[in-house]
Amino acid sequence: MSLITFTTWNIVTASFVIAAVAIYAVARSLRAAGWEPARAARGVALVATLLAAWLVAAFLLTWNGAWTASADRLPTIEFGIFLPIIAGVWLYRRSSFLREIVDAVPQSWLIGIQTYRALGFNFLALYSASLIPGVFALPAGTGDIIVGLSALAIAWTYGAAATPPNGLVRLWSAFGIADLVIAVGTGFLSSPSPFQLVAFDLPDPLIAEFPLALVPVFAVPLSILLHLASLAKVKSEQANGGRLAPA
Repeated sequence: MSLITFTTWNIVTASFVIAAVAIYAVARSLRAAGWEPARAARGVALVATLLAAWLVAAFLLTWNGAWTASADRLPTIEFGIFLPIIAGVWLYRRSSFLREIVDAVPQSWLIGIQTYRALGFNFLALYSASLIPGVFALPAGTGDIIVGLSALAIAWTYGAAATPPNGLVRLWSAFGIADLVIAVGTGFLSSPSPFQLVAFDLPDPLIAEFPLALVPVFAVPLSILLHLASLAKVKSEQANGGRLAPA
């Protein structure tokens, strides 16, 4: 099996598994929070519909080359990155029902699910084969691995602590967001476009093509939204003087 084939199966499979685990986490959390079955089912259906629609749209657009990079055309992948984040924040602020769902999900789940960030090793593998530039792969891959491997440890620490370690959660979230900002920035500046500033000897068109583009148009926005949800929960817990949901 070639590295490209392995990466394709890895990223595509991981994307659908991430969505499935997120839906399972919501379903389990709503049951644990004591929601009545009909209301819990509506909550799970809402989250499942949003995630499924987003993932299918990201998959189809990526498969059909919607983000393909070229030195003589303006990049489009930024729409796939930022529109889901804007839509997610807007829905969270507009829908009290969605906020209640997020409130019901324990912080340990919001953190622990980001173990998928360890899939950043794909970037390092592609870099080792000279398929993508180090200016993008090294910080993005290494940062993602650190965030992913630490996610379970911090989730366990949060669940086991008598007092919520909110300072640790804020620090981890800040590092995770900074990692994503650096990854998006270096990926943008090293990909073929009129704005390319680095990696002219080995530009990075793969990050805008199937399957690698699923990372910036699905995994990256989802990670940002999860970090924002964690930070919002920290703020709410501090305001209420305790945990909002059982860990």
